[in-house]
Amino acid sequence: MYAIALGSNQPRSRTLTPRRLVEKAMERLSHKPFAAIARSIIIETSPLGPSRRRYANGCMIIETRLDPPELLDKLHKIERKAGRKRQRTWGARTLDLDIILWSGGMWGSDGLVIPHPAYRARGFVLKPLAEVSSRWRDPLSGLSPRHLLARLEKPRKPR
Repeated sequence: MYAIALGSNQPRSRTLTPRRLVEKAMERLSHKPFAAIARSIIIETSPLGPSRRRYANGCMIIETRLDPPELLDKLHKIERKAGRKRQRTWGARTLDLDIILWSGGMWGSDGLVIPHPAYRARGFVLKPLAEVSSRWRDPLSGLSPRHLLARLEKPRKPR
């Protein structure tokens, strides 16, 4: 099983809005070779980096027999079909699909690290992830997505 983060902030047309692109990707991840186990609501979030457009973000728990590199390849194909062009880091994108967690624990290879290296610091990932994965634990900290989100949102004391 895998936790997949989905995001979009660049429409393809008037009808293919970021929200609709995420919905369509969720539909695609519900059919073979995938099986949808859980699906979060889609939230709207502020962008990171230079992009000015707001994001539609969500998360899914899927089951598949694919190993992590095979899954990443399939996710990249879905992104390309949605019009994704990998040109600029932090730029606007029609669709972004990231492997966040894997029931196999950790994975590291060229171009793929699981758990996703930055997910613990991203509320737009943790909020939908906490909604669909109450039993999963971060393999490095042992904390649930809900606990990671609480830590991220906790007000910091002034120094």
